[in-house]
Amino acid sequence: MAENNEKGQRAHTIVIAVENKSGVLARIAGLFSARGYNIDSLCVSETEDPSISKMTLTVKGDERILEQIYKQLNKLIDVIKVFDLTEGDFIDRELALVKVKTLNAAARQDIMQIASIFRAKVVDISRQSLTLEVAGKTSKVNAMIEMLKSYGIKEMIKTGKIAMAREFNQKK
Repeated sequence: MAENNEKGQRAHTIVIAVENKSGVLARIAGLFSARGYNIDSLCVSETEDPSISKMTLTVKGDERILEQIYKQLNKLIDVIKVFDLTEGDFIDRELALVKVKTLNAAARQDIMQIASIFRAKVVDISRQSLTLEVAGKTSKVNAMIEMLKSYGIKEMIKTGKIAMAREFNQKK
């Protein structure tokens, strides 16, 4: 269930199936920015059909204006379908790569223990750092990052949320 912020805006998770063509992302992002909405996260990837991509966006906005955006998105020739997963039951994940300073053996052991607790993988190692890969709910990814901050994060990148509806809730 999406939460309202102080302006009455709700967080929405939106998946848009589009033709896999150049310029589609720019047109879709333009619809949101033209109405003053910031896209909080965006992930775009080819699907099982290479001619189709899916975009997962998270955005905060009020229902009335987002409804107008959905209608305009559906009018774009390259848009196949718009799904607002906000009210439904869906699976979502995020991926982060986090490079953490390891100034001594004790810090390295502590960081590896944190990684183990969060089921993160060590994907690179040097004398001065460990690079961890963590995937899961955004709250899990953010919690691990918070735990690692005291060790010194050298570099970090996150994918943004990807999401899809759970199948058992789909109407046949």
